Amino acid sequence: MDIGFETRGHGPAKVLVLHGWFGDHAAWSPTYPFLDEKAFTYVFPDYRGYGASRGLKGSYTIDEIAGDALGLADHLGWDRFSIVGHSMGGMAAQRLAIDAAARVQAMVGVTPVPASGVPLPPELEAVFGSVVSSDDAGHGVLQASLGGRYTQAVADFILRHARATSTPEAFAAYFTAFSKTNFSGEASGLKAPALILIGQHDQGVSEEFVRATYPGMYPHAVLEILPGAGHYPMLETPPHLVSRIEGFLKQHASA
Repeated sequence: MDIGFETRGHGPAKVLVLHGWFGDHAAWSPTYPFLDEKAFTYVFPDYRGYGASRGLKGSYTIDEIAGDALGLADHLGWDRFSIVGHSMGGMAAQRLAIDAAARVQAMVGVTPVPASGVPLPPELEAVFGSVVSSDDAGHGVLQASLGGRYTQAVADFILRHARATSTPEAFAAYFTAFSKTNFSGEASGLKAPALILIGQHDQGVSEEFVRATYPGMYPHAVLEILPGAGHYPMLETPPHLVSRIEGFLKQHASA
């Protein structure tokens, strides 16, 4: 399998965990100490252009992320599994849950971009587009997504991780992918139990935006606020995030 990945745990319940736009799978590493590794086997892949897959060229699309993730599940011999995705990875998780509806047991979106994409006004689209080359733009986007509650060191940490673990080509292309892709017309194909976790202070994928978007696509989805978190709960509130993810998966996904 060409896609790089890290495995944590050895439990019977299998879970693919997809990362977001800013950095590779190691963005999830603050959650590792809190994972139930006896109940779950977690696999954290890197997308093409990121982390251990940094040298892999691709089309850098949401379809490609989902297809590579499904191919990894095949490689691992997983017939049934759950999917967790953060931000852009949450959008890819929806794509995968639709494409492999018979195999996905449950889906958790963590501050996830919806299947309808993120239509941005031209001036804001220009800011996001310039993040690939401008640290000032990156800091601005990150501070807003974190709710403006932290010192600049927090945004610096996330941005350094993104710069160190992604190629500029992939980073730029994935912005177009998550902002412009729209497969909301296929949303009814997502049959698995779904949990959508909303950062209380997230000004990007805000509670207002989520509540205006997700129920129409996935009437069965559970929407839940993560207290004290912005857009990066794996960094901000990792014990609580893991508790909510595993509580949902233990309830809805059998081995």
